[in-house]
Amino acid sequence: MKRKNIYSHIIGAVCAACGLSSCSDFLEIEPQNEIILEKFWNEKADVDGIVAGCYSGMQSEGMLMRMMVWGEFRSDNIGRGQNLDKNTSLESVLKENLTASNAYTSWNDFYNIINRCNTVIKYAPAVAEKDPSFTDSELKATIAEVTAIRSLCYFYLIRTFRDVPYSTTAFTDDDQVMDLPATPFEDVLDKLITDLESIKNDAVQRYPSSTELKALYQTGRITQDAVHAMLCEMYLWKKDYQKCVEYADLVINSKKKQAEEESEDLGNTSTQTANQFNGFPLLSEASQYSSTRFGYAFSTIFGEGNSSESIFELTFVDNDNMLSNAAVNLCYGYASAPLAIMGFASPSTYVSQDVSSKVYKVFRNQYDTRYYENCTGNHSSSTSTFLIGKYLYQQVFIDASGSTPVASYSGFYPEKKNKSNWIIYRLADIMLLKAEALTQMMSDADTEAAKAQNQQLREQAFNIVSAINKRSLCQPVLKDTLNPTLFTTKAQMAELVMQERQRELMFEGKRWYDLVRWSQRAGNTQFLSTQVLQKFSTNTSVIQSKFTKMDAIYWPYNVDELKVNKHLQQNPAFGSGESGNYSKTN
Repeated sequence: MKRKNIYSHIIGAVCAACGLSSCSDFLEIEPQNEIILEKFWNEKADVDGIVAGCYSGMQSEGMLMRMMVWGEFRSDNIGRGQNLDKNTSLESVLKENLTASNAYTSWNDFYNIINRCNTVIKYAPAVAEKDPSFTDSELKATIAEVTAIRSLCYFYLIRTFRDVPYSTTAFTDDDQVMDLPATPFEDVLDKLITDLESIKNDAVQRYPSSTELKALYQTGRITQDAVHAMLCEMYLWKKDYQKCVEYADLVINSKKKQAEEESEDLGNTSTQTANQFNGFPLLSEASQYSSTRFGYAFSTIFGEGNSSESIFELTFVDNDNMLSNAAVNLCYGYASAPLAIMGFASPSTYVSQDVSSKVYKVFRNQYDTRYYENCTGNHSSSTSTFLIGKYLYQQVFIDASGSTPVASYSGFYPEKKNKSNWIIYRLADIMLLKAEALTQMMSDADTEAAKAQNQQLREQAFNIVSAINKRSLCQPVLKDTLNPTLFTTKAQMAELVMQERQRELMFEGKRWYDLVRWSQRAGNTQFLSTQVLQKFSTNTSVIQSKFTKMDAIYWPYNVDELKVNKHLQQNPAFGSGESGNYSKTN
């Protein structure tokens, strides 16, 4: 970790040392100059300012770009955009030509947020002793909030680099020792789970209904649902599938309760919507005004943002004076009348031509709304140039009255004014994590008891996948289109869940991590390599050779980090020599 870049200052972009004037101020923090340590930690407002700075820091271009690039760009989803010649580091990522000098191997932004969180945990208790308005329950909720943010940052780091320097110490001056050795992946993961388990009951469950902009608070800040969602995914990576299911159920049941309460508030006590999707409170893609128009769920989840399905998302306020989503603007594109301009990335040809060429390896059929929502272009042409639609525009209408669905788009964000929220967790993601865990719980034993148990687990997992798949289809009358008789074995179900995650969560920074998790579980890179190679038409043998070792699915440490931290040992896939600590694929 860089001494000067990471720890010289507590915070680089937070609100001024003053009270927040309204409930909405927390999500409307304009970047301010650096704040001197001695002037802080006198009242609750000071703590609130630092916590707000954690969120604005995560919204920064550098950090959000890495969430996108680390989690998505090496996957089979992403291809080269028209503007990629302006970013040679990103072009190297897409070509699988990673080196330790690549700009996206820098992790400074994440460690800056981690240190802010550690600093709050260190100083907030003393502030509570000074400020009587800072109650004990508020102090615990604040510590829970920053502990979760810190855990999320570390979770991104270990999924990307595997072993990383880990510390819960607040570094506030340059005399402290910061060149820490890398802690093994499994040890960091265990620490994150332990931390979240210790604070889960202190996190805010629901913000008061009287709170201004309640929806922004409920999904734009860490809540108990967000903590449970993180634990659900972390336990899946730990291969503790029962705990993964337990935490998934906590989130799902919370969302069901929320849907019931909202239904009652509207004077409608029916559960018709949930019943449409196998009992899950998913939003419908169908328009209430026409049986042949679709796209409502997408427009609500991604266009409006902070939807009823959201668990935690980085919220960008629709105000020109506030932060914009610069990362999406650069990577996915922007509007420039009369056209939308492609950014650094585009859908890979493997994805964008899946339906028009009738290959159906990804979307299965032409009636999947997610094809039209994610890949924006001339869908009737196999040679069309496609843009990544998700987060690029605010509304889509899919007309399914003809033999082939036709999509029209509106609300494209202009250059440097993208206000789309970046979703970290949403309901469909957690549902599919549960389906993956259920599938992995299936036994290989050949006993009658094992077969009966497998059947039950398979049916539960299939029910989840079916609900999400059914929601996505352009069909006037909702019905299951997946044939359960085609997915009877553990291997078939595992692949189905992975395919559904790709379709549902495409371009949301999830796909590469899903492929890495599959490789970790399998102990080899065969599936990952097969999937990724589908987006390449040239140089495939060279790229395939790079994935012969498990080391290669992680990223190299940045060369500058190696210079200042002599305890770091480079990932052998990107440096010289070998390390017996890392497993290999022959």
